[in-house]
Amino acid sequence: MNTKPDEYYIEETLQGNVNAYAFLVERYNRMVFTLSLRIVKSREDAEEVAQDVFVKAYKNLNNFKGESKFSTWIYKIAYYASLDVLKRKKRFVNFENISKFKEVNVENVKDALSYLQDEERKKVVNEALLKLNEADRIILTLYYFDELSVKEISKVVNFSEDTIKIRLFRSRKKLAAILKHVIEPKTVDLL
Repeated sequence: MNTKPDEYYIEETLQGNVNAYAFLVERYNRMVFTLSLRIVKSREDAEEVAQDVFVKAYKNLNNFKGESKFSTWIYKIAYYASLDVLKRKKRFVNFENISKFKEVNVENVKDALSYLQDEERKKVVNEALLKLNEADRIILTLYYFDELSVKEISKVVNFSEDTIKIRLFRSRKKLAAILKHVIEPKTVDLL
């Protein structure tokens, strides 16, 4: 039953089969939680947002028109619910480290050096991302790390596709300038 398309589960849920909605929750829970965590920066708040998102989506499932993918629709709900938490708590948006943490078994010096270099790169990129404004940071994250299309991002953040393309172009240039400013002094110091 879990390999059927979202539309099947949506229709089943709308027909009164509450158990069908559980498959949608299972399918998208990790995605919703991860997005929320990146925005609210608190595991507890992200868990609460994820729960609220699925309750809200369930209550409003009859409003889902199928004009976009269900994942895009639920991503949008999660995005705005996360921003609401930030507004309520009046906290600065500070994204969770973009990279997925992995336990690394470092067996030799070469592996250790490579691992440290990768971690340093991730740290520099994350610090550079934090220097961008919230909208640019979110668009870059959705595009590069969550691999959403321009069309999907447009629906999530309520900007036109052209605006998303322009913001992606500009924010990449800003990020490159920030990274160049950070990296060049370190390179010069090594010489």
